[in-house]
Amino acid sequence: MTRLLVVATVSETIRGFLLPWADHYRAQGWTVDAMAQGISGCPACVASFHQVWDVEWSRNPLSPLNFVGAPQRLRAIAASYDLIHVHTPVAAFVTRFALRALRRQGKLKVIYTAHGFHFHRNGSWLRNRVFLTLEKWAGRWCDRLIVINQEDKNAALRHRLVPAPQLCYTPGIGLDLSYYSALSFTEADHLQVRAQLGLISEDVVFLAIAELIPRKRHQDLLLALAQLQRPNAHLVLAGDGPLAPALKTLAVQLGIAQQVHFLGFCSDIPRWIFAAAATLLVSEQEGLPRSVMEAMAMGVPVIGTKIRGTEDLLKEGAGRLVSVGDSAAIAAEMAWIIDHPEAGKNLGIQGRRQVQQYDVSHILRLHDDIYTDVLKKAQ
Repeated sequence: MTRLLVVATVSETIRGFLLPWADHYRAQGWTVDAMAQGISGCPACVASFHQVWDVEWSRNPLSPLNFVGAPQRLRAIAASYDLIHVHTPVAAFVTRFALRALRRQGKLKVIYTAHGFHFHRNGSWLRNRVFLTLEKWAGRWCDRLIVINQEDKNAALRHRLVPAPQLCYTPGIGLDLSYYSALSFTEADHLQVRAQLGLISEDVVFLAIAELIPRKRHQDLLLALAQLQRPNAHLVLAGDGPLAPALKTLAVQLGIAQQVHFLGFCSDIPRWIFAAAATLLVSEQEGLPRSVMEAMAMGVPVIGTKIRGTEDLLKEGAGRLVSVGDSAAIAAEMAWIIDHPEAGKNLGIQGRRQVQQYDVSHILRLHDDIYTDVLKKAQ
C-alpha cells in the first residue's frame, strides 16, 4: 500500500487546494497524510487525511527556525512514507533540504509543485537572485518539479532547475467546476447579495477575492474606483489581511467609502461571484490565481494584470488585461464592463469554456501518471 505525505507551509494551502488529493488517493487504498503549520487546528484537514502533522517553520526561507526543529521533525516523520509531495516554496526548500539524504538512499521519492516561483519578472534583482539560487540548490534534491504556468515552465528550463525529464507541467492544481457553477444559483441569490450591501438595481458590483496584503495591490483598485467617477459602481473586497485598516482609511480619503465594502473572510465565494459584473485581481505576483479560475468557472469576466498565471488564464479572451499598478487602465476596464454588459457576458462565456482544462478531475489524472512514473522508478 502506497503511503503519501502532502506537505505545505501553512494549513490554509492544504485546506484551500489539496483536500481532493486526500479523497482521490484514499479511494485507491493509499494512506494519505498531511503536514503543515497549524494543520491540527483545521477540522476539514483532520477529517480528510488519515493523519495530520504539525510543523513549525517560518515563511522566510533563511530563518534559523527552518533549519533547527523543522528538518529533524520532517526526517522523523517522512521516513515511513513512499512519496512526499510538497507545495509552496518555503516548505519545498526546507523539505527537500531535510530529506536529501533519505532520498539519496532510495528510501522515498520527493515531488515539488511550485505555486509560483518567488523569482519573477516583477521582482527586484536581489530578491530574484536569492530565490533563484535557492531553487537551483534544491532542484538537486527532488525527483520531479511540477510547474503550473508557462512562465515558470520556461524559467525552470532556462535556468536548468532540474533535468528536463524531471520537469512536469500541469494547468494548475485543480478546481471543482461543479462547485463553481452559475447553475447552482438563482436571481433570488443575486437579489440577496445586493440587499446585503444595500444596493439598488442600477448599482454595479465589482468583486476582488484576495488576501489584504501588499502584493495584491488593493490600493490600485481603490484609486481606480475613485478615477472611475461612477457612483453606481461598488467594489467588494473579499478577504482578510493586515492592510484592512489602511485600505479603509484610503477609501475615506478618496471619497469612495460608501462604494467600498469589506467582507472579511467569506465562505460563500460562488454566491458573491454570481452577483458580480466582473471580478478583479491586480496583483504584482501570482502562480496560477484560483480566484480568476473561480470567476471563469462561474462565467463572470475578469480584469487582471499582465503577470504570469493570470496571462495564462485570460490570454484567449476570457477577460481584460492591464499593466501592474496602472489604476487608470483598471478604471477604463471597469467603465468598459459597465458600458458593454453583453460583451462582458461573452467574455464570461469564453472563460467558462477555457476553464474546463483546469478541472480537478483532469489534474488528478495527470498526477496519477506522474506518481506512477516516479514510484515505478523506485522499484
